[in-house]
Order: sequence, then C-alpha cells, then structure tokens
Amino acid sequence: MKKWIALATGVALAATATASQAADKLTLQLQWVTQAQFAGYYVAKDKGYYADEDLEVEIRPGGPDIAPPQVLAGGGADVMLNWMPSALAAREKGVPVVNIAQPFKRSGLMLTCWKDTGITKPEEFRGHTIGSWFFGNEYPLLSWLSQLDIPTDGSENGVTIQKIGFNVDPLLQKQADCITTMTYNEYWQVIDAGVTPDDIVTFSYSDYGVATLEDGIYVLESSLDDPEMVDKLARFVKASMKGWNWAVENPDEAAEIVLENDATGAQTEKHQKRMMGEIAKLIDGSDGTLDVEAAQRTVETLLAGGSDPVITKQPEGAWTDKITNMIK
Repeated sequence: MKKWIALATGVALAATATASQAADKLTLQLQWVTQAQFAGYYVAKDKGYYADEDLEVEIRPGGPDIAPPQVLAGGGADVMLNWMPSALAAREKGVPVVNIAQPFKRSGLMLTCWKDTGITKPEEFRGHTIGSWFFGNEYPLLSWLSQLDIPTDGSENGVTIQKIGFNVDPLLQKQADCITTMTYNEYWQVIDAGVTPDDIVTFSYSDYGVATLEDGIYVLESSLDDPEMVDKLARFVKASMKGWNWAVENPDEAAEIVLENDATGAQTEKHQKRMMGEIAKLIDGSDGTLDVEAAQRTVETLLAGGSDPVITKQPEGAWTDKITNMIK
C-alpha cells in the first residue's frame, strides 16, 4: 500500500512538474520604460490571461538606448512593440519585421511649441528649433517637414532639428521652440512643470493628416513560418487584447498594476492614472485588428517625403492578418 501511495504521489508530482513546464515562453520587448502606455501587457500578466493561454511572457522594458527592431533582429525578443514608421524603415533596411496586430487605433503624437514664438501654424516652423526623439521616433516629424517643403538644414528658411532626450527640459529651458510630445505623457510633464495651456500651442499630427500608426505588435517573418510559433503568437495577442480591454474598463486599477511592475520606482500614481485615461482614447475599442487603410495612410505619409523620404518604396508583406484572424 505504501509503495502504491508513493508511486501515485510520484506520478502526481511528475504530472504537476510537467504541467508547470508546459507553458510556452515568449519575450516581449517594449518600446519604452514601464508605464501605462503598455498597461494591457502588464494587466494580461498580472491577471493570469497569459497563463490561461499556457504562456509564460517576459516583459522587457525599453529605454533611451534600446531600439526594438535591433533587439528583435538580434534574437533578444520574440515580439516587439514599435511605431510603424520605425518598423517600415527597419524593414526597408533589411530587418524583416511584420505587424501582426495593432492595439492602438489612434496616434498620440504632437508638437508642443511656446506660444510667444509666434508659431500659429505648421508653415511657421521655419527659422525655429524643433526637438525630437530619435530611435525611429523622428520619422513622422521628418516626413511632415518634407511635405511642408521645410528643409532641416538649420537655415532661416528651414528648421534646426535638435536630438533630445525623452524629457521636456529642452522646451522648459527654451533650448528648443517646439518639441515632440505625446498626449498621454510629455504634454502633461510640461503642464506639471507649471506651464499653462495658454503659454503653449500644440499641433496634433492627426489634425494635419500626417499621423502614423503607433505601438503595433511586430515579429520577424521567420516566426510566421513556424506553426508552433504562430499558435503561440495567436494566444499572445488574444491574451494581450483581453488585458487591454480590462485596462480600458478599469484605468485606475490598471495604472496601479503598472506601478507595481515599475522596478525603477520613477513613476507616480497621478501621472500613470492620467496616462492610462489618455491611452484608453487611443485604444478606442480596438480588438487588435490592423486597419489596412490606416496602415496605407502611414505608408503614403512616409513616402511623401520629397527628396528625403523615410521609405523609398511601397512595402510588401509588412503586415498580416494571419494572427488576428485566428482569434476572432
């Protein structure tokens, strides 16, 4: 009897160990540091949505020196989040990235300028200094300026492009007349620094028809040739969108989950809750399906770069509905 119990116990333990090892591992590379911009993924992990899909997902924060396409190409992650301009530019340069889902339906990108510069419309950017982030985030700005026929040579008829860190100091210190900001992040950093909305003027990329898709989910083409990986990716997107839906419906609680995952301790409750509220507007009921028309508008915006376009030709195979069709 004791032998039978021991055998049964051993079998049960082995089964438990096997079950615990059964979860498929995936590594997600974020585009930036831990914040509510990525709440859906942290919620999916915290609420067990990934575990429900037999997934063990490692979420790797980004940073000022991390370019997601490079991480993906180097094998440092299975999945990345990226803005489409950056992804398309990387693809044209030989990194075969493919958009498999698009949680963000709208762009949150703006230019924020001091009102006392006299800038009232984009054509009046001439003769001013504009601060922009790089690592692919500069592409929408460069495309917009090219469409306006404004050179970036620092001339009186052009603009001076200043490479800035991911903060608002260049604007506050008046080293730049305008800087790139997001509706959910840097704009509010400016306001929190004591600047009033009457002191500044903002130019939303969406309002001027030059908005491009942001925060899409991308993998390498080779991942889509592997049936097992395709299955894992479908489960990942399904669980991630479940996480996003929960985050949108419970923004304050989602912000708290983000804060619990912020290893740096740099984020504040006020900022993250406000950010999550703004992010919900960009998700706007998305089920993760890429709007092909919006993707094509992104391509056309980038191609309309005159003598210095972000991409030089219509991309082929840059997005697929293979994954999102599996979860409908």
